[in-house]
Amino acid sequence: MEAIEIKAVVTGGASGLGHAVAERIVADGGAVVLLDIDDARGAAAAERLGAAASYRRCDVSDEADVQAAIDAAATGMGGLNAAINCAGVLGAGRVLGKEGPMPLAHFERTIRVNLIGSFNVAKAAAARMQSNAPGADGERGVIVNTASIAAFEGQIGQAAYSASKGGVVGMTLPMAREFARIGVRVMTIAPGVFHTPMVDGMPPAVYESLCAQVPYPSRLGTPAEFADAVAFVLRNRYLNGGVIRIDGAIRLQPK
Repeated sequence: MEAIEIKAVVTGGASGLGHAVAERIVADGGAVVLLDIDDARGAAAAERLGAAASYRRCDVSDEADVQAAIDAAATGMGGLNAAINCAGVLGAGRVLGKEGPMPLAHFERTIRVNLIGSFNVAKAAAARMQSNAPGADGERGVIVNTASIAAFEGQIGQAAYSASKGGVVGMTLPMAREFARIGVRVMTIAPGVFHTPMVDGMPPAVYESLCAQVPYPSRLGTPAEFADAVAFVLRNRYLNGGVIRIDGAIRLQPK
């Protein structure tokens, strides 16, 4: 397999899965721009990664902000051939909760960040990548989205989240088919239950119960394992238009 230098943007790159992906890209000799809205954490994360990394504030739900960030990243790195979408919000809440029906603003924000954010980054990145010199098989770039197994087995309280991630899954194939003419691949990874900062404050009993629900291995996934999956997608050119589940064989129950 032809080795290419990855020049990537990673949304949600200041922490969790996104930061693990950025670490892996730098470790493999690539360059990365972390896009996030947590300035302090983002700047510190980029500093830890060294000269091959930098941070830029970016609200993925803002079309103009994303376009400016992609353009600046490509200019700063001297090119762009990978975009990994890891920015996201949980958007938890029942459609009919104790306080009444879910406010539309709550549903809309989840869709804007998770789905529209991924779309904004993908289209802006592809627009830059189409001008790249073609490599083996005519490839000019790769876009990797992050969905969730909740896209397929959404639990009670995940209507907004599942809808947003289901949308990410749904746009993967048509986008890959469209971008075939410019040599840009599009893939989506659907993680199961992973150990990210969101579970750090979880009571031990709840954490252990969550681990026990995973058939094998009976634990939460690690950010490094997610990053391994992204690295595999970046280097295997025959992966295109599909969704990879990485979940220890778990299937979410209704609640």
